[in-house]
Amino acid sequence: MIRVAVVDDHPLVREGTAALVDRQEDMEIAGVAGSLDELRPILEAGSTDVLLLDLRLGQESGFELLRSDVAMPAVVVVTSYDYPQYADAALRLGAAGFVVKTAPTAELLDAIRRAASGGLAFGVRPGGGVALSAREREVLQLVVDGASNDEIGSRLGISSRTVESHLRRLFERFGVASRTELAARALREGWLEDVG
Repeated sequence: MIRVAVVDDHPLVREGTAALVDRQEDMEIAGVAGSLDELRPILEAGSTDVLLLDLRLGQESGFELLRSDVAMPAVVVVTSYDYPQYADAALRLGAAGFVVKTAPTAELLDAIRRAASGGLAFGVRPGGGVALSAREREVLQLVVDGASNDEIGSRLGISSRTVESHLRRLFERFGVASRTELAARALREGWLEDVG
């Protein structure tokens, strides 16, 4: 029997996934949780073989758990975000699988079985992440944090002109017209998720 735990902040998704898993002859539910705090006792019990982990848990991120030093079973990320950079980060942080919530149920069940047997199952192919230089990452992170060009220059020890130059190149590369659009896209697509 593969013992599966589900953590998702949407009750309908969480309970529906648990019901689907529980109907399988070779699987049973080890626990369900709506947050990382609710998940802790389930993990501490140590009877979970595969954890189905949502990335967006209200104000929390499933990446926080993947980055932590908590002993975990095999993790299959189950998310609404089909971004290759999220799959990259999940793979790098030790996840055994990555399945988009719009995938057929057979894909999720296959991912659980593969993860339980030590394999990998990625519905979204890692490797398509956004390539940013270290300096571009720093500038972009400060833009996301709401810093002005002068503040970014001061923090990084570069001129505001150099900051403008970095931003102009980022605007051109990603086809955006403003700092707000750049920041929104970076957050939405997880360009900075693997930082920290």
